[in-house]
Amino acid sequence: METEEQEMILDMVRAIAREKVRPRAAEIDETGEFPWDTLNLFAEQGILTPLLPEEYGGIGLEFSIFTRVIEEIAKVCASSSLILIAQADGMLPILHHGSSAQKAKYLPMLAEGKVSAIAITEPGAGSDVLAMRSKAAREGDNYRINGRKCFITNGAIADVISAYAYTDSSKGGRGISAFILEKGMPGLKYGKNENKMGMRGSINSELIFEDMLVPAENRLGNEGEGFANLAKTMACSRMFAASQAVGVAQGAIDEVVAYTKTRVQFGKTLAHIQAIQFMVADMVAQTEAARELTYKAARLLDEGKVAEAAKFCAMAKFLASDTAMKVTTDAVQCMGGYGYMKDYPVERMMRDAKLIQIYTGTNQIMRMVAAREILGD
Repeated sequence: METEEQEMILDMVRAIAREKVRPRAAEIDETGEFPWDTLNLFAEQGILTPLLPEEYGGIGLEFSIFTRVIEEIAKVCASSSLILIAQADGMLPILHHGSSAQKAKYLPMLAEGKVSAIAITEPGAGSDVLAMRSKAAREGDNYRINGRKCFITNGAIADVISAYAYTDSSKGGRGISAFILEKGMPGLKYGKNENKMGMRGSINSELIFEDMLVPAENRLGNEGEGFANLAKTMACSRMFAASQAVGVAQGAIDEVVAYTKTRVQFGKTLAHIQAIQFMVADMVAQTEAARELTYKAARLLDEGKVAEAAKFCAMAKFLASDTAMKVTTDAVQCMGGYGYMKDYPVERMMRDAKLIQIYTGTNQIMRMVAAREILGD
């Protein structure tokens, strides 16, 4: 049960989604431009970084409520919900592992509207994080970082980036360290922004590190702790992706239900045709199951049961995103030719759903993560 304050927050988010986000969704997708107005709106309403404690400008929201915030936004615009996810992904390494000075410097600015990102993926290191080739070498009071990252959400627009590189590649995972990068650092360069099938309102960029000097005080934790520190952030990120997938699926269901009640074929509405009824029933049942699994993952994170949560976050991510892909595909089918046209949002939802099966770890990798926890190493 939500508290009265939490229910007020969710009511506000529903109103924002309905009145501000939904009317912009098709245009955001069509232009492929980042919706700065939406980011600023989220910051003004205090929901850009709601997981942050109040001392840093957040509202101290629990994961169990944040998952519902993401879901409500994703129902109408997946790209806009990704603003919240990407902001949290880049922020959490600092919140979880930053020093007092780092938290005081960076977290309030993220609450106020500065943009964050997390830089892990490389051209040769996607699901296989340990294959990254970025290197950070200590030089006095600085680290000199060289390497290349790709597909980085918010990459070209981020003010603050939580980035990962090897400080000692001979140690494998124990040789990866994390650093806080800032826009404008000498040696931080930008490659192309990707032209994507879906989530077109989200910027995904190449980041190039060419002899980039980063102050040693910007290292997150000790040398070699980056990979271990990343585990909790990635579990959270997978839960966020599951929340987004549930929202996308529910948004498609809402569109189909409204459409089938008005579209007439063979002398009756589609809602009275048994073939459509069976499809809609399956869509709803599958989405409800994905929602409950996602909510359980969020509760485990709230309870601090990180090891158990990692399994449920992985399962929620692959179940919810597979469900979103099936539900949105079936939504297009239920609406026939109209569903395929950009006049209706379900074709956009179908394109958006595909990415959720891939990012934060492909669903094949998520099954491996869950299996390891279930069966033991």
